[in-house]
Amino acid sequence: MSRHIISILLENEAGALSRVAGLFSARGYNIEMLTVAPTHDATLSRMTLVTSGTEAIIEQINKQLNKLVDVVTLVDLTEGQHIERELVMIKISTEGLDCDQVHSIVTGHGADVVDESEETCVVELLGNSQKIDALIASMEPLSIKEVVRSGVSGIKRGADFLTI
Repeated sequence: MSRHIISILLENEAGALSRVAGLFSARGYNIEMLTVAPTHDATLSRMTLVTSGTEAIIEQINKQLNKLVDVVTLVDLTEGQHIERELVMIKISTEGLDCDQVHSIVTGHGADVVDESEETCVVELLGNSQKIDALIASMEPLSIKEVVRSGVSGIKRGADFLTI
């Protein structure tokens, strides 16, 4: 089983997301992460989803996605060089904590403290999933109250790009 990041250009119409999600649920596939937003072309949205499976399962997923009427084109970003980023915000309780300890962890991971109050602290980090996971793991000994992850966004490196 390997992790794949699939980037899809699809029609920016009601029900498009539902049809993609329905394809996954009908076949028993799992979407681990999902991000969707309009592109610079108002008629298109870009969906990035992360899923895992054998090469045969991923090939089947890609074939089934390409059959959907809303899908214009797709690419499996993990098949080539790509950049992936995800945003995480972590809220921790600061009761009984030394703020220097929090700042030391945050700085060590290249994260930022974006909000501080007497009761809580919110930490923000932009990076790949492994970097996000490492920050969360390092903060687990603290009192994590909430974790918000944006999901992966990805783009091919170099001159190649996803287009119609």
